[in-house]
Amino acid sequence: MNCRIGFSALLAFATATFSTGTAYAVDVTHNTDYSISLAGLPIAKASFHTALKDKRYTISGTMSSAGLADIFAQTSGETSVSGVVGRDQLSASEYRVKYQTGKKGRAIDVQFRDGDVVSASMKPPRKIPKNWVPVTQADMRNVVDPLSGLIFPGNARVCPKSVPVFDGESRMDLKLSPKGTRPFKTEGFQGDVIVCGIKFVPKSGFRKGRDDVDYLRKLETMEIWFAKAEAVNVYAPVYVRIPTNYGPVTIWATRFGS
Repeated sequence: MNCRIGFSALLAFATATFSTGTAYAVDVTHNTDYSISLAGLPIAKASFHTALKDKRYTISGTMSSAGLADIFAQTSGETSVSGVVGRDQLSASEYRVKYQTGKKGRAIDVQFRDGDVVSASMKPPRKIPKNWVPVTQADMRNVVDPLSGLIFPGNARVCPKSVPVFDGESRMDLKLSPKGTRPFKTEGFQGDVIVCGIKFVPKSGFRKGRDDVDYLRKLETMEIWFAKAEAVNVYAPVYVRIPTNYGPVTIWATRFGS
């Protein structure tokens, strides 16, 4: 999987939780940790911190490779998003992500206004190949960032739902379909979670014919599980499974809300 697409996907799935319906006069914070593995072997870890004050939110996160993945190339990244909490969804004003694999790195900055992208920059800029599917102005309207997009109010229907994501370079839809419930237990949570199937639909901002994009597009067996954080009344991811040719990539919340 391409590093940027993979990192954006992991950040989209490995996110934090907070309230979406109440204004707070003081900071409310929440911490979530994730373990990421390939075929049962640890390859990365991620941690997220959320702060909420009044109707404004900030999420910051870090991710680093671990275990066998460090033998081939050390990868690290950090991300942040800030915005305003609305009645039905989160409205980001700024999203940033920076990652480094070996000696190569990239930084992305996206500015939003009312769900529309007003600017997006990437440093260093990518060399655009001939078979690139360009992002249009229409693609950048009514979209969410990868961090805010998979958090749902406690009274919302989690799936079915289509999440329109723009990560600073690529535009994709994540189509969620209902698959029942499962029991789940981790530090800070024990109970039933909502299970959704995921369908990855690339829209633009990728190289046409790329193997990893085509592979994700054809997958029918990806899953994401959402737990409800009662204290803050939201649903957020606690488990993700993405099949690959080398075994499943799994993302597991080792701490949720403590």
